[in-house]
Amino acid sequence: MGRRITPENHLRLKHLTWSGLASILRRMKMLALLAGLFLLQTAAVRAASIHDIAVKDINGKDTSLKAYKGKVVLIVNVASQCGLTPQYKGLETIHEKYKEKGFAVLGFPCNQFGGQEPGTNEEIKQFCSTKYNVTFPLFDKIDVNGPKRHPLYIQLAGKDSPFPGDIKWNFGKFLIGRDGAIIKRFEPRTAPDASEVIGSIEAALAAK
Repeated sequence: MGRRITPENHLRLKHLTWSGLASILRRMKMLALLAGLFLLQTAAVRAASIHDIAVKDINGKDTSLKAYKGKVVLIVNVASQCGLTPQYKGLETIHEKYKEKGFAVLGFPCNQFGGQEPGTNEEIKQFCSTKYNVTFPLFDKIDVNGPKRHPLYIQLAGKDSPFPGDIKWNFGKFLIGRDGAIIKRFEPRTAPDASEVIGSIEAALAAK
């Protein structure tokens, strides 16, 4: 015979049922809250853009890359005393060639590779303008690797980048699309006027 449900047992079961339901609802509420927080964090990460990262220009003035939103840019870590320094000429050439189409080269001096950029910002600016007639924008000297890596390079070469990994030497290059997406990475010895660089720039400029 089945166990007889007495009024007392019925009340106990009813209490357990409501207690269990309340526990489930509390858990669901907590999960919904956690899911909401996750979505907010995800949205914040997606909202972050290369264009919003704080930088300093070559004169030490606080700025960002917002002026280049909607443009294609080639970001390069540069140095004045490197065997690759003559790449300044090629960088200036492509900057001049494509700037009217919405392109810019952006140079970020760095002294992490063989101490080949030891000068002050003023000395770097003077060298670039007199030796290579550089007109493209230059910025404050930064670290591109290591514990003091600039936030720009955390985004360009950090673990969440589509092209992660330490910068190998002076004149590493990152091509950025109009929307701030990292399109391509070129290693230091790839010349600015190499067919793969020019082809990628032209494709990015043609993209809507």
